[in-house]
Amino acid sequence: MEPINTSKYEKVLKNCHLFNNLDKESYNELLSRFHEEKWPKSTCVLNQEKWFHNFYIILSGRVKMYQVDPKSGKEITLFLLAKSDSFDLFCLLDGCEHTVFYESLDSLKVLAIPMVDLREWLNKNPQHYLNLLNYAGKQMRLLENFVSDISFSDIPTRLIKLLIRNVKEDSNNLELINDLPNKEIANLIGSTRAVVNRHLQYLKKCGAIEISRSHVKIKNISLLQRLLELQKFRNPGQK
Repeated sequence: MEPINTSKYEKVLKNCHLFNNLDKESYNELLSRFHEEKWPKSTCVLNQEKWFHNFYIILSGRVKMYQVDPKSGKEITLFLLAKSDSFDLFCLLDGCEHTVFYESLDSLKVLAIPMVDLREWLNKNPQHYLNLLNYAGKQMRLLENFVSDISFSDIPTRLIKLLIRNVKEDSNNLELINDLPNKEIANLIGSTRAVVNRHLQYLKKCGAIEISRSHVKIKNISLLQRLLELQKFRNPGQK
């Protein structure tokens, strides 16, 4: 375990829900209970005990939270987590094991704290539960939108929505998913690699995106938004 360097993590933790509005003393006290871990790319932990007993904050890299159908082997990604995100929130809030899997998509650096230590700190500082509730509400909205899309939207619509959601407003650059293989993009929208590839090639042909060396770049965000509206017009029952 590496010792915690408070200043080293300040920028990342300032955007983390758990550390919102903490005074300096509370900040240092909570941070002192964490230790740093490094996970190689493609680390997949199938043992739910790890998430049940520890809580993690991502310092760098991406993690996917996913489920797998034991019969078909079909995989679906529920959340794609990145810097300043944390897990497993469900285990922290309800104290129950969470049957879900996590995999690091990059070389990952996290801060980890035993659940018992975090719960102890929260019980002593109950006012900070509000930070967790706000984050939980955000995650529930994301999950609600995901279920709605899977249920009511066709695959082209889901794909375009995914691209637009991950565009950085100030630069129109695609982030978080720009270098994911088509298989991972398919898992994010409940599709297959072949289908996603076909629709990405169509968007490229239309001039909305560029694809090079497994990287996707937004070429024309306005066109992408118009294509989304066209999909809604073609399928009026979609949300």
